[in-house]
Amino acid sequence: MDLLIDDISEAAYEAIETAAAEAARAAALAALEREAAAIREAAHQQAEAQRWRLEAELRQQTIAEAKKAGVKNAVITGLACLLGGLALGVTGTLIIGGR
Repeated sequence: MDLLIDDISEAAYEAIETAAAEAARAAALAALEREAAAIREAAHQQAEAQRWRLEAELRQQTIAEAKKAGVKNAVITGLACLLGGLALGVTGTLIIGGR
């Protein structure tokens, strides 16, 4: 009888040790999965931040180019108006002076 109890006790201890080892492995795997999910989320957030940064740089570049084009157009318009005014003034003076 004592031998049977000792065998059952030994089997129970082995089962407990096996279960404890499996629980420790499961806990370690769960921790790894959480860490992997956190790393994936961080990588996703970094990619999103990079996308917004590139978009902002592109918009700033577009604005700078538009400003340059606006200044160029203003200078051309100013010169055209100046030359047109001079041409009209000279023509008017010649017409009036020719009478």
